[in-house]
Amino acid sequence: MNKIRNSHRRDFMRILGVGAMATASTLLANGRNQQVVTLTQEQKDTLFFIFQEEKVARDVYITLGKIYPDESTFANIQLSEQEHILSAQVLCERYGIDTSEVNLSLEDDYVGQFVLPVIQELYNSCIELSGSTLLEALKVGEYIEITDIDDLEAAAEGMPQDVVNTYENLKSGSLSHLDAFREAIARAV
Repeated sequence: MNKIRNSHRRDFMRILGVGAMATASTLLANGRNQQVVTLTQEQKDTLFFIFQEEKVARDVYITLGKIYPDESTFANIQLSEQEHILSAQVLCERYGIDTSEVNLSLEDDYVGQFVLPVIQELYNSCIELSGSTLLEALKVGEYIEITDIDDLEAAAEGMPQDVVNTYENLKSGSLSHLDAFREAIARAV
């Protein structure tokens, strides 16, 4: 069983590396042609919050995927959430926001560890709310995606166009994730 899990983890890491490099390259290439504007501290805080919130989604799905290894929704969406993290990180770096305190490692010691206390509390609450059934865990996924969509819409207000475009892409992904969780919930009922 451990051999199978290790194999899946290696496959995940390989896929993650390929997807992450492609996403980062595209984002960096797109950013070269845009003039970077100066953000207010509040806008910078919002960018960092979204970056951390995307990590919450990934880390919750990693944790729940270990608890419910037969439910592929968690594994499938955590790959996409990694790309969301990288998209948000590129924006942070473009606007001079230090992300070095955030360890994005997939090692167990770093999954579920956050810099912002409110984000740490969100992760802890999501894990606690996932309860003891698959249905409760899937509903947590649904909740995370609804929250992400709402937060991305609010965070885009007053931001430069490159940020708005990235947030629209993230929102589109979250809408797809929401559909996937709702389909999984319907199967689990």
